[in-house]
Amino acid sequence: MKIQNEHTVKSSIEHKTLKIDNSEIHYFVSGKKNDDLIVFLHPAFSDHRAFDQQIDFFQKKHRVITIDLIGHGLSKAKKSKDKIDASSKHIERILEIEGFDKVHLIGVSMGSLIAQYFALNNPNKIKSLTALGGYDINKINKEVKKVQKSSNFNLIFRAILSMKSFRKKIAEITCKSEKGKAFFYKSASLYERKSFMVMQGLQDVIKNRDNIKPQYSTLILTGEFDIDLAKQMAKEWHSEIDNSEYFMIENAGHCANIDKPLEFNKLVEEFILKVNNN
Repeated sequence: MKIQNEHTVKSSIEHKTLKIDNSEIHYFVSGKKNDDLIVFLHPAFSDHRAFDQQIDFFQKKHRVITIDLIGHGLSKAKKSKDKIDASSKHIERILEIEGFDKVHLIGVSMGSLIAQYFALNNPNKIKSLTALGGYDINKINKEVKKVQKSSNFNLIFRAILSMKSFRKKIAEITCKSEKGKAFFYKSASLYERKSFMVMQGLQDVIKNRDNIKPQYSTLILTGEFDIDLAKQMAKEWHSEIDNSEYFMIENAGHCANIDKPLEFNKLVEEFILKVNNN
């Protein structure tokens, strides 16, 4: 897939590594020191580069951290027994190292599920949570699990045959624009077949649990061209919890932050400003 109009991050970024439980978790820090912290959590199969179009915008007023979740990007699974659900403790440790007690979490797709899981385990550490292309993990989601099971089977089969074909297919179903597809394809370039084992940890993230109502402010976003089920679940999520906002980003796919970065950035910044002023 040809990359055109590739975005280059202009901000100064510090690359750091968290060594924990036989894992090396790579994360990237930019922006104002000791200021309002935002942590971005990427979609499945991608890595921190999924937020390259957010870094320059948000680092002007915030401390910004992007993470390669375990099994993604530079954070290889290696000999660790940890699965993707261990990301909750990884985020907690990164906050401790960087000296922050509270965080604005922004997750896209799988990243939004991990964000909620961290919030479930660390409710006092959350200033706000933004979820793009996600759904409420604190309720029974039989329909989405059925769809995911079928989709995951087809994707794994494709990956067995060709990782290039797998990355191309993921990019096509994730973004609407050709530029967005190329952008996502690049961000998935380091994902490996053996990382599918790490993804088994999602079962603990989305397992059935009592209907828990979050106490923090939540921004729920979808792209206009995401699948109907995703948009339906996002609207239901918004209607079922207090202190939430919902917006659909026009002319964007599942990863609207990639397809329509300006619109995404503006919505999130306005939301965070409102939370901070309350």
